[in-house]
Amino acid sequence: MGEKLWRVGTTYIPVTNVEESADWYVSKLGAVLNYQDQDKAILNFAEQSLFLVKAAANQTANFTDAYGNVRFSLTFEVDGLSALEKLQDDFRQKGVKVGEIENRGHAGRNFVFEDLDGNKFDVWSELSPSFKEKYFTKL
Repeated sequence: MGEKLWRVGTTYIPVTNVEESADWYVSKLGAVLNYQDQDKAILNFAEQSLFLVKAAANQTANFTDAYGNVRFSLTFEVDGLSALEKLQDDFRQKGVKVGEIENRGHAGRNFVFEDLDGNKFDVWSELSPSFKEKYFTKL
């Protein structure tokens, strides 16, 4: 008894061209390609598996909120505002479509970026305390 979900292990992202998308995630975001065939690519990215799955045209992982705004389904974390600004600049230099850094009224700042198919992702300037405790050594 007492079983629980421990972590998100895999995220599935719809893409129209598996090969082009896999190349994009590797070259632009630094993902590591583990497997690829005509229907899917399996990447290691941000401490989880990311499956790029061939989908019908105009499919994304986005959704529309109650106010009509197209929203992302994943938020990645970086360690601080400086890291957020550097990552945004790096993405821009690599030709990734990125939004402006936003103040959403909570701790930290965010920006949104998109992949080749228009899948939106969020980046937040605050690492979760449990992640920091587990993976960062105390100086």
